[in-house]
Amino acid sequence: MKVAVLLAATALVAGCGSNSGGSPDQPRYDLTIIYWPLGRGGDAGPRSATLTCDPDGGSHPDPAKACDALLGHEDALRPVAGNVACTEIYGGPQLAIVSGPKVHASFNRTNGCEIARWEALAPLLELPG
Repeated sequence: MKVAVLLAATALVAGCGSNSGGSPDQPRYDLTIIYWPLGRGGDAGPRSATLTCDPDGGSHPDPAKACDALLGHEDALRPVAGNVACTEIYGGPQLAIVSGPKVHASFNRTNGCEIARWEALAPLLELPG
């Protein structure tokens, strides 16, 4: 499967963070991550963390790795183009939401496009219990 398709139809992005033109005291990203390892109906409840990038920080267990993934795959925050075909494979029940002042994106593993997006941002999305 070609990993060129990194976007999912259910993602909604209000915009991407950028430190260019902003105050040097403001982080490039200031996010909240909510992660459901077994989906919303699973036995494990949601896990959440905060994350800032550039400078890296927050309550995320590995801010440096999460920010590296995010800054390397910022395009994974954008919605999938309407004319993109995705393989019909299921990768698991996991769900995640990433939100901040300029970002709102949802992630799941319900088809090939969504799995590719998830894998690109896994260090950001997957929060240990």
